[in-house]
Amino acid sequence: MTVAEPIRVLVVEDDPVAADAHVRYVGRVPGFVAAGKAHTGAEARRALERTPVDLLLLDLHLPDGHGLRLARSLRAAGHHADVIAVTSARDLAVVREGVSLGVVQYVLKPFTFATLRDRLVRYAEFRGAAGEASGQDEVDRALAALRAPAPAALPKGLSAPTLERVTVTLRDCAGGMTAARVAEAVGISRITARRYLEHLVDAGRAARSPQYGTVGRPELRYRWVRGR
Repeated sequence: MTVAEPIRVLVVEDDPVAADAHVRYVGRVPGFVAAGKAHTGAEARRALERTPVDLLLLDLHLPDGHGLRLARSLRAAGHHADVIAVTSARDLAVVREGVSLGVVQYVLKPFTFATLRDRLVRYAEFRGAAGEASGQDEVDRALAALRAPAPAALPKGLSAPTLERVTVTLRDCAGGMTAARVAEAVGISRITARRYLEHLVDAGRAARSPQYGTVGRPELRYRWVRGR
């Protein structure tokens, strides 16, 4: 029996913490392998010249230009890798523009491993539907696997609306916040706030460090790892 080659993924993400997290996520999904990572569009181009890949996990906000501009230049240069776009923007005009550039999925930040796993598994199903379709129903099923991903569940006890409020609160505070401050701002308990903050740390979207006071044990301070 022939073993299928793994789907090779290049992670393009300017934040080192997030890039490392995304590489780990990709490596945890059976049938996928992280072929490398790049922090800028220029690094991504050089990486693709060395090692062609099947899929880009592409942050749309790069320090040397927009991710869709990179995708357009790669198409012009003859690179045919598909793209899963990673973005914090909710601009549907950007979504429409990406369709013509090989963007097959969008993942909104912050996302969990389960969310990315769902997108990757469905992308693999779409790629596996090779050959000639027998009819419209088969075409529709292949596209449905790619275009209609089921929402991935958050860890037990966490809710998407609360995660969004915690995310916005932390992202808007440049100096970082303790769990107690986040709890007060969002209207939840300190223990609950810490669970959401630790989830963001695990996802590579936040970092924590001890904050030393005059007495007692140091308190953890959380900060958003990106400046946008």
